[in-house]
Amino acid sequence: MSDLATTQDLDSRLEQHRKELTGYCYRMLGSSFEAEDAVQDTMVRAWRSFDKFEGRSSLRSWLYRIATNVCLDMLNAGNRRARPMDLSGPTPVAQAQLNARPEITWLEPVPDGRVLPSVVDPAETAVERETIRLAFVAALQHLPPKQRAVLILREVLAWKASEVAELLGTTVASVNSALQRARATLAEQQPASSDAADPLDEEQQDLLNRYVAAFEGYDMKALTALLREDATMSMPPYDLWLQGHGNIVGWMLGVGDVCRGSKLVPTVANGVPAFAHYHPSADGDGYEPWALIVLELSDGKVGGMDFFLDTKRWFPLFDLPARLDRAGKPVAAEAGAS
Repeated sequence: MSDLATTQDLDSRLEQHRKELTGYCYRMLGSSFEAEDAVQDTMVRAWRSFDKFEGRSSLRSWLYRIATNVCLDMLNAGNRRARPMDLSGPTPVAQAQLNARPEITWLEPVPDGRVLPSVVDPAETAVERETIRLAFVAALQHLPPKQRAVLILREVLAWKASEVAELLGTTVASVNSALQRARATLAEQQPASSDAADPLDEEQQDLLNRYVAAFEGYDMKALTALLREDATMSMPPYDLWLQGHGNIVGWMLGVGDVCRGSKLVPTVANGVPAFAHYHPSADGDGYEPWALIVLELSDGKVGGMDFFLDTKRWFPLFDLPARLDRAGKPVAAEAGAS
């Protein structure tokens, strides 16, 4: 076999694992962009050192070992990704102020297609989706890096304790102890539960249709009817978050009133329904990106709305149009690139 053919074969074998490795690194790092950087670094390291791979473990296990080391190195900087609700209590709308924090503060959304591999088993699919939810990944960030790796490998990816011990270069007893401590910490965080949405059932789709109609019509009575009483709303990169009907509606009819007349385009993020939010353009000739809205559905209602406002980052990542025309249709010539 020629060197070119060998190189192409290795590239193909490595690429087969890119999506699941990206999901793993995303859970570890809480950042979609850092996860892709970590996986690219993993691939480069694997390619350069493949001649040292002795085959005593599977290629997949070897790649996970490299990816884990890459993530642990990145996490040594000490930055923990968070949601606004992880940093402070809710703010009454009368006291609400928009204070921006640096980009590295925030947990980032991720497109499903970048991190969810095709899984035939419905139970495995449910676990994969549940464990990329924003609330779950935020809870993971409270764990020390090695505990985080142990919990993801054992609980999400269903690795055996002996396999994790080999990957981390430690003992089974140490892995079991780390898992026990990680479970206890995660139980204290109590990430909010959400309704299964794979696929959306008829009632969930109706809920989303009514959400779009209420938001685009800026009908606050209709919107609040769709929200849980304890629903939350956040707007990274601002640290402000609101809770409850009165505060959310007060914001949307106050500072948020600039969103009146917007258009929503459906997408998916973090295993849940999401929308690209387009705001009327200043020239009146269409609609421009405003936010990526990630919804949490709970008990048949909307339990959380996370508005990610840095559209220059999120819209290209999610392959969303860069503009809509007056009719609310994508302007093909300016569509976002992947």
